[in-house]
Amino acid sequence: MQQDFSDIFVFSITIQDALSNLMVALLCGVFIAVLYRVTYRGLSYSANFVNAIIMLSMITALVIMVIGNNLARAFGLVGAMSIIRFRTAVKDTQDIMFIFFALGIGLAAGAGTYAICVVGTLFISAAVFITSKINHAKPTNKEFLLQIQAHTETLPTNAFDAILENHCSTFKLINVKSVGATDNQHIENSFYIQLNDRKASDLLVRELKNVAGVQRVNVFMDEN
Repeated sequence: MQQDFSDIFVFSITIQDALSNLMVALLCGVFIAVLYRVTYRGLSYSANFVNAIIMLSMITALVIMVIGNNLARAFGLVGAMSIIRFRTAVKDTQDIMFIFFALGIGLAAGAGTYAICVVGTLFISAAVFITSKINHAKPTNKEFLLQIQAHTETLPTNAFDAILENHCSTFKLINVKSVGATDNQHIENSFYIQLNDRKASDLLVRELKNVAGVQRVNVFMDEN
C-alpha cells in the first residue's frame, strides 16, 4: 500500500476553532497566574512574570495551531526559534515549574484537546496548592534578601562574614555586581540570610554600615 505524504502538509483550522483554542488557553492561563500569586512564597514577586504566564499559554496555543500537522512549518519554526536567546536567569525552581505548566496547557489548548487542558489545569493546580500549603505549614525560618553596596578599595577582606555569622543562622552569597561608574569600583553583594532574631535586623544593618567602605545596606523581608 502506497503512503500518501500529501496529508502531512495539510493545514485546516477554522476561525471559530482558533478563537476557541485561544480562549481556553487564556482562561487556563489566568487560572495558573492566580494560582502562582496565591502560592508564591519567594522574595522577588514579579507582576510581569504573572502576565508572562498568561501570554505564554496563548502564544504556545497559537504556535501549535500554526504548525498543525505540517512538517514544513514545524522545521521552519525550529529554525526560527533557534536564533532567539533568552538571557534572563530564573532564580526560583517554582518559576520554572510554572513556565512548563503554562507551556503544557498551551500545547493542549492549541491541539484542541479541551478536556485534557481543563482537567490538567485543575488537577495540577490542586497538587501545587496542596504542596504549597504543606510546605508553608512547616516551622521553618524565613529567608531575607540582604544587599550591601560598598567601595572595594577600602573594604576589608571577608568584611561581612563575622557579622553575618553572629546574626544569622545561615547565609549564602547569591550575586555580586558592579554599580555606578566602573572606575569607582563600587560593588553590590546580595545574600540570602536567615536571622537568629528577626527583631534584630536593625542591629545587623547598623553593624554592616560601620564596616569601612560600606555605603548602603538593605534588608528585604518576605511577609507572605
